[in-house]
Amino acid sequence: MLSRPKPGESEADLLHFQNQFLAARASPAVKIVKKGDKRKGEEGSTDAERHPLQDSKDVVMLEDFPDVLPALTPAPPKKSKIKNACVHFEDDDPEERLESHDRHITAVFSKIIERDTSAVAVTMPVSTGDPFPRTFHRSEIKSEVKAGCGRKSIFAQKMAARRAAEKAATAPSAAECLQGKSAALGALDPEGSAEEAPLPRIRDGEAGDFLTSQRPCLITGEGLGSQKSEQEAQAIHKENLEKLQSMSEEEILQEQKRLLAQLDSSLVAFLKSRRGGNEGQKKELKIERNRPEEFVESLPVAQHDVRSSVSMQESNLEEYVRKEENMKVEMTDDDLPVKPKKEWIHMDNVEFEKLEWMKDLPSPRQKKTKKGMQARFSLKGELIPADADLPTHLGLHHHGEEAERAGYSLQELFHLSRSQVIQQRTLALQVLGRIVQKARAGEFAASLKGSILQLLLDAGFLFLLRFSLDDAVDNVMAASVGALRALLVSLDDEKYLDWTFSWYQGMATFPFVPSNEEEEEEEEEDLNGTDKSQDKKSKDENKPDPDVARYDVVKGLLKTRIQHRLRYILEVVRPVPTVVLDILHILTHIARHSTEACNQLLDCPRLIETIVREFLPTQWDPQVAEPGYLLTSLHGIACATAMKFIRVLASGGRNATARLLNKFEMKSRLSRFIAEDPLDLLLPGEEAIRLSTEAFRLWAVAAGYGQACDLYRDLYPVLVRILQSLPELPHACQGKSPMAELSVQRAAAVVTLLTGVTQTAGCAAELQARLSSSEDGEQIPPPPVVWNQVSGLRPFLETNLRKFLKEISQTETWQTLQPLTTTYLIYLGVYYSACSQQPSVNPVDCLEELEHLTSVVLQPLLSHPAIHSMWDLLRPCSALCNPLSCSPAPESISSIRSLSCTGGKPPLSLVGSQSPFPFLTALLFLVDSITHIHKGLTSKYSSVLGFRGLKDYLHQSWQTGPPCVTPSSAWILRHEYHLQYFVLALARKMAGTCPDYTQHASLHHSVAMALLSRLLPGGEHVAYEVLRDLAFNPQFLPEGKAGGPEAADFSDILHLGTSAKLAQPGSAAAVFSKATRGALLRESYQNLPSIRSCYLSHFVHLQPTLTRSQASYQGQNYLIQSMLLPEVKGPILPSDWPFFPLISLYNKVTKAETHGAVLNSLSPDLINTVTWNLQWVLLLETWRAKTLQSIPTAAKLARLMCVFLTGSDLFLEAPIHRYTAALLSVYCQPKPLDSLNLDAPLPGLASFHDLYISLLEQFEGVSFGDPLFGVFVLLPLQKRFSVNLRLSVFGEHTSILRALGVPLQQFPVPLERYTSPPEDNLNLLRLYFRTLVTGALRHTWCPVLYVVAVAHVNSFIFSQYSTTQDADAARKSMLRKTWLLVDETLKKHLLYYRLLNAESPLGFDLYEQLPPMRLKYLQLVTQKGNKEHAPALVS
Repeated sequence: MLSRPKPGESEADLLHFQNQFLAARASPAVKIVKKGDKRKGEEGSTDAERHPLQDSKDVVMLEDFPDVLPALTPAPPKKSKIKNACVHFEDDDPEERLESHDRHITAVFSKIIERDTSAVAVTMPVSTGDPFPRTFHRSEIKSEVKAGCGRKSIFAQKMAARRAAEKAATAPSAAECLQGKSAALGALDPEGSAEEAPLPRIRDGEAGDFLTSQRPCLITGEGLGSQKSEQEAQAIHKENLEKLQSMSEEEILQEQKRLLAQLDSSLVAFLKSRRGGNEGQKKELKIERNRPEEFVESLPVAQHDVRSSVSMQESNLEEYVRKEENMKVEMTDDDLPVKPKKEWIHMDNVEFEKLEWMKDLPSPRQKKTKKGMQARFSLKGELIPADADLPTHLGLHHHGEEAERAGYSLQELFHLSRSQVIQQRTLALQVLGRIVQKARAGEFAASLKGSILQLLLDAGFLFLLRFSLDDAVDNVMAASVGALRALLVSLDDEKYLDWTFSWYQGMATFPFVPSNEEEEEEEEEDLNGTDKSQDKKSKDENKPDPDVARYDVVKGLLKTRIQHRLRYILEVVRPVPTVVLDILHILTHIARHSTEACNQLLDCPRLIETIVREFLPTQWDPQVAEPGYLLTSLHGIACATAMKFIRVLASGGRNATARLLNKFEMKSRLSRFIAEDPLDLLLPGEEAIRLSTEAFRLWAVAAGYGQACDLYRDLYPVLVRILQSLPELPHACQGKSPMAELSVQRAAAVVTLLTGVTQTAGCAAELQARLSSSEDGEQIPPPPVVWNQVSGLRPFLETNLRKFLKEISQTETWQTLQPLTTTYLIYLGVYYSACSQQPSVNPVDCLEELEHLTSVVLQPLLSHPAIHSMWDLLRPCSALCNPLSCSPAPESISSIRSLSCTGGKPPLSLVGSQSPFPFLTALLFLVDSITHIHKGLTSKYSSVLGFRGLKDYLHQSWQTGPPCVTPSSAWILRHEYHLQYFVLALARKMAGTCPDYTQHASLHHSVAMALLSRLLPGGEHVAYEVLRDLAFNPQFLPEGKAGGPEAADFSDILHLGTSAKLAQPGSAAAVFSKATRGALLRESYQNLPSIRSCYLSHFVHLQPTLTRSQASYQGQNYLIQSMLLPEVKGPILPSDWPFFPLISLYNKVTKAETHGAVLNSLSPDLINTVTWNLQWVLLLETWRAKTLQSIPTAAKLARLMCVFLTGSDLFLEAPIHRYTAALLSVYCQPKPLDSLNLDAPLPGLASFHDLYISLLEQFEGVSFGDPLFGVFVLLPLQKRFSVNLRLSVFGEHTSILRALGVPLQQFPVPLERYTSPPEDNLNLLRLYFRTLVTGALRHTWCPVLYVVAVAHVNSFIFSQYSTTQDADAARKSMLRKTWLLVDETLKKHLLYYRLLNAESPLGFDLYEQLPPMRLKYLQLVTQKGNKEHAPALVS
C-alpha cells in the first residue's frame, strides 16, 4: 500500500509516487461521476421519449446550425463598455471591429416553436371603409376615475373606457332590455306598498322597444360551452318575451312582488349593474355569488320577468349604493401631507386612490358587536385595548388588516417569525415569548376568551420554537430559547419547590408528567404494569412528534432531540449569560419530568460534561466578584443554576446520582464549593450563597440514597465550623434582608444534609449484621459512615434549637428563622428514631435524653402563646378548607405540568410565609418519634389534641368534599396529609393511655376515614398505618360500647328521621333480616379484628409500592430508588374502598365464569369475606354516614348488587341475607332515595343499564322468588329513571313478572315514586296493557308492578290532553279494548282505578261509579267504535 506524502518531500518524490501508482494499475480511491442536470432531463433521452404533444407543434430547424451553443472557452475578458466606445486606434479596421462584436447566430436562433393557439378565440376584424385601421390617442377617450374601479393606471382606465364604449355600441340599448307592456308597467304605481320604495314608471315608448328587442341583456350563453350557445340564449330570450306578452298587468305585478321578496337585495343590485353596464359599481358592491346570472337563467320561465322587477327597483338600488359610498371616506388634497402642484410633470390628473397610503389612519373605534375582536399585542407583549389610539411612531401599525388599530395579532407574529429578515424573526419570537410569559402570569384571563397558551400550541408554536432553535443566527436562537423558557418554566414554581425542600419529606416531589386522560382512554389495554409501560413506550416512539407533544410537551421535545441542540448551543455557540441561564432552566424543567427524561439527559453526549466543565469549574477569573463588573460570558464561571440542575437530575434516581458523582466528577465539585466559605468564593455575594446552598442540597440528595457519605469524614471540620456559626444567625436576621434569608436557606440545607447522613449511619449496624450473617440473597454493603461519627452533632443542634425558639415571640425574626427551626425538629426526630435502634447505645441514656428534651424544650414550647396562634392558623392556611388556594392557574394546560405558583402564594396559605404547617408537622413528627420510643411520655403531650384551633381545623377538613387532585394541588395536599397523619398517630397512642380521650375518638376516626380516601401515591405507608391501627380500632368507635346498637333499635322503633315503614314488625327490614339493626351492629362491632384482617389482605396488590413508601418514611436510604414519587392519577384508594372486598370477589368470580369455570359451591372464606364487608359498610352507614357521602347512592346500590351477581346462591346465605337487607333499609330512606340518580355516570361502572340487564338475567335464573332480590330489581323501575330500564322488564324479561312477589305491605319504597308523573312513553304503555290483558302480570304474582301498570294505563286511557294523532288513537283503542275485556276484575281495575292506598289489599282505591266526565268520555269512545266496527252495545 502506498504511503501518504510526508512533509519535506520534493516534487520528484511525488512524481515517483505517481509512476509507482500507474505501474501498479490500482483503482483510484475516488471516481468522478458526471450526472446530468435534473432540470434538463437525462442526457440519454431521445426525441422519441418526449411527450407526444411536443411533436404535434411546428418546429423550424436551421440547417448547418447546432442545437447547442458553442462553448466560449476561454471566456472573453470583461472590459469597460465606455472604454471600448471611446478609445480607438487609427489603424483599426471598422469591419474587423464589427466582426469582433458579432455574436454567433445560434445565440439568437436555435429552434423556433409555434405558439399553441388552439384555446384562443379568433375574432374577425371589424370591416371599415378606411384603407387602414384608424389610430386613436388616449386623450381622445373620455374616462372617469371612480373610487370603486380598483387600482389602475390612467392608461388602463382609458383602454377600459374605450372597450366599454365599443361594447355599448354593438350591444342593444338598456331601454330595449328593460321595457315591458305599457299597460302592465302603468299599473305599477308607487302607492302600492308603504314599506317598499316607490317604483318609477317607464316611458311607454320604452315598452315597445323592450318587446321588440332581439338580444337579451342578461343571458349571453357563455356558460353553456357549446357552439349553439347564442342560439340557446336567443331562444330563452324569445320564450321570455312570449311569456310576458301573455301575462296581464296584475299577474306581472304579483310575480314581481313575489320575486323581489325571494331574491337577495345584493342579487337585485347585481342585476341592475348588469342592465346598466356599470362595471365599477359591480366591483364596489362585491357581488360574487357563484355566477348569479346562471342562477337567474336556471329559474322557471314564469320567473324570468325578474328583469322588469329589477328595473322597478332602481331607486332601492341607488339608495343602497349611496349608503355603501358614504361608508368610504372621499380623499382630497387636504388629506395628503404633500400637496400636489399642477406644475409637476404628469400631475395634472391626481390619482388619489394610489396616494391613499399617504393619508393619516382613521381613529380606532370599538365595534358595537357581541362578537369578540381580534387581540393585538404591543412589542412588550401587552394586550392593547381595541379603542386605544396610539401614535404611529411606536411601530405598532405595520400590518394590513385593521390598519387603524395598533398592535400585532398572533397570526401576524407567526407570519413575521418566518421572515427572511433576521431582525423581524428575532422581534417576532421575542414578542411571542413576552406574550406567553404574561399569559402564564394570568394577565389576559379577564380580557381574552379561551387560553392563549393552548391556542398557540394548537397552532404549532412549540415546533416553531424548535425550528427557530436550529437557526444559525445567534439572535434568533437566543429569542427562541427565551420563548421556550417562558413556555415551560415558572421561576415561582422553582422558588416554592426550593422553599419546601427542607420540609418533612420535602426532598421527594411528584414528577412533572401531565395526566393524559384522553391518551389513556385511547390506549387502555389489559396489560400488567411492566408490559403496559413497555407497550406505551413503544407506542410513543412510533407516534409522530406533534401527536406526542399534544399530550406531553416535554416528551415531544425530547423526541425532537432538543437536548442535543441545547448542548451544541452551550458548547459551540457559547451564548450570552441570559441565554445560558434560560437553557439551564429548561434543562431543569425537563429533568423534573420523569426518570426517563433524566436518563436521556445523562445519555446525551457531552451535555453533562459541558455543563460541569463550563459552569462548575474549580477556578475562574477573580474579577467576577468585583462590584460593577460587567459579565459578558458565563462560560468558565461557577453558576448556582447549573448546580441546581445537577441536583434535580440527581433526584431522578440513585443510578443517576452515582453516575454524576463518579463519572462526571461531582464529588470533587462538592468538596470545592462546600469546603470554602461563601464569602471567600470569588463570586458576587448572593450568587456565592446560592451556589453553596445548592451544593449542600445536592449532597443531601446523594445522602438520601446512602451515597457520598465518605465526604462526611473529609468535610467534618467544615460542617462543625458551620454549625458553630449558626447561633449568630438571629442577630443577622433582625433586618430581614435577602442575604439573611439566603443564609437561613443555606443553614437549612446543611441540617437537611446532616439528617440524611444520620439516617444512613443509622442503617449501618443493620446492614453490617446482614452482611455478617450467612443469609442468601442480595447483600447491600454498609455505608462508610457509622453511628459514632454522627452522634456527636446532636448537642450542637439541640442547643441551637433552644436558642432559636426564644425568638418565637419576634414575628419578623421568627418568620425568617422558621425554616431552619423546622429542620432542627426533623433532625431530632430522625436522630432519636435511629438512636433507639442502635445496639451500641444504652437505652436508658436514650430515654433520659428524651425526658430532658420533653421537659426542657417541648413542654414550654407547647404552652407558649405563639404556638396557640399557630394552631389557630391551621384552618385559614389549609388547602382542604380553602380549595381555591391551590386551584389551577387561568392559563394552566394539560400538556405542561405547572404548580400554579406564578405571582406567588398569599401569606395565609399552606406554603405562604405565615403558614404554620411546616413547623407544626415537624413538631408532631418529633413528638411521634418520642412517644414511639418512650410510651411513658405520651400523657405529657395530651394538650396537643385539646387545642381549639386544631379541633376546628380537623372538624372542617374532613367534612369538606374530596379535593380536586391537580398538579397545582397534589404537592401541597401531600404536606397537609402529613400533619393529619401525625395527629392521628398521637391520638392512637392517647387512646390506650388517656381515659378521657373518648371525647375526641369520633372526630379522629372521621378524619382517618376521610384521609384514607384522599392519600396520594407515595403515601402508601401512611395509608397502611391508618388501616392497621386507626380505621378498624374499636377505641375509635366508642358508639359500640356507649349504647350505639341500642340507640339504633330505638331509632327504628320511633321512626326517627324517616316517614317510611322500614323497621316495623312485618316490614321489609324485619322480614328479610330476622334480626334487629342493633343486634347486627353489635355483632359487627365484635368482628372488627376479623374485618381489619380482611381488608388488609385485599390490599395486598399495593405491596410493591408500599415497600418503596416504607423505605422513604422509615429512613431506609439504601432501599430508596428515586426522589421522584409515583405519577399522580388520583388517590391511592378509590372513594368506594369500603366495598373493595365485595367488588374484588365479584370480578374474580366473573372472570372465572368467563373462562368456563363453574362455581358450584361457596367456600366458607368467601362467605366470611362478603359478610365482613357488609358488616363494615353497615357500621359506617350507621355511625359514620358522612364519611361515605362522597359515594353516590346509586354507586352503593350497584356495589350491593354484586352480592346477587356473585355465584348462584350467595345471597341466600343467612348472614349475607341479613346484612344486605339491613343496608337496603338504610338506602330506602327518603333522603337516600331522593339522592338516587341512575342516569348519571357512576364511578367504576361503564353502564348501569348493562348491570341491570345482568341482574334481570340472574333473577330469572337463580332468584327463587326471593323478596330481597325482588326489591333490588324493583328499585331502578321508578318513574324518574330511564324508561329503558322499564322497557327491559316489560319487553324482554316479562318472565320475571311471575316471580316478583314482593308484598305491597313489605315494599320499602313509596309507590308514588313509580306512578307519578303519568307515563308518556307510548311503547311502554302498550307493553303495560299487553301484559295486563294477556295475564302475564297479575296481582297475585307481582302486586307492585300490577298497581303501577294499572295506574299508568288508567291515567292514559282517560287523559284528554291534546297529544299526537298516534297517541290519541292508541288511548281510544285501549279504552275500547278495556271496555270489551272478558276479565271483569281487570276491567273494573282499569276503568274504576282512583288513587293509591297503601292500606288497601289491592294497593289502590276504586270508584264506586265513574265520574260523569269519565263516563261521558267512555260512552263517546265506545259508541263511536261500535258504529265503526259492530252493532251498538247496550250497557
